[in-house]
Amino acid sequence: MALKVAVQMDHVSSISIKGDSTFALCLEAQQRGHSLFHYTPDRLSLRDGRVTARGEAMELREEEGNHFTLGATEKVDLADMDVVLLRQDPPFDMAYITSTHILERVHPKTLVVNDPASVRNAPEKIFVTEFADLMPETLITKDPEEVAAFRAEFGEIIMKPLYGNGGAGVFHITREDRNLTSFLETFALMFREPFIVQRYLKDVRKGDKRIILIDGEYAGAINRVPSETDARSNMHVGGRAEATELTEREREICARIGPALKERGLLFVGIDVIGDYMTEINVTSPTGIREIKRFGGPDIAALLWDAIEAKRRDRRS
Repeated sequence: MALKVAVQMDHVSSISIKGDSTFALCLEAQQRGHSLFHYTPDRLSLRDGRVTARGEAMELREEEGNHFTLGATEKVDLADMDVVLLRQDPPFDMAYITSTHILERVHPKTLVVNDPASVRNAPEKIFVTEFADLMPETLITKDPEEVAAFRAEFGEIIMKPLYGNGGAGVFHITREDRNLTSFLETFALMFREPFIVQRYLKDVRKGDKRIILIDGEYAGAINRVPSETDARSNMHVGGRAEATELTEREREICARIGPALKERGLLFVGIDVIGDYMTEINVTSPTGIREIKRFGGPDIAALLWDAIEAKRRDRRS
């Protein structure tokens, strides 16, 4: 079953193929005989109820520095596509939110992965609060007094922007740290939104596990261990990937959240787990699938395309 696949992504020239999940997903689609159409979010348009994108046919190669070829620029009607992969990186800002409103006009006739309305309604650091008993103690606020009281209660805290990504703006603040007021003042200048503050989990030194779920079911995982000089485990800031297996607690977490993901049409999700606690549910542009495969885990790209193809077959029948 050959599918026409549009990919809303950061420009293909900007990605590093070694660890890029979008590249892996697109390469798998190409190997299955699906055609790829590449466009960036700024070239998405809505006119008189018709959603179009200006972009190019795309071919990919597993060659660093020579990994893509784009065809001539053309305008396509996304209603004529079988699938749209919503894969541009956050920040999850009004531009991102607007694109979800536009893509809703073609979904589900054109299958958008993930469901654009659910992406809009499930930002990573807010959706997770629906499962408060699976999380560390968490505060969402812009009130400095509430943040100070939270630190007084727990001693060590993590503070980060509510709609940030990739570990940017994440700070580990100890009970004795005299910079809290300055951090709050800086955050207030940088972000209109509230901040998120969590109890610091010492188990992060053992790793921050990225667990992938496909259509609500566990698919694979990788552990990300922070460097000695950083509180963050994100691999692009120096975290080290290592093979891992799920604990009983992590299986419990997957079983609890799986039905909610499936109900919302969130086919491709990455959750973050430190110790016994889930800290985020990533639905916008989950990553980690190339590392999972590299360390002997399953081919997540193949599993996702199996799920997408099954949904397309169901709709056609």
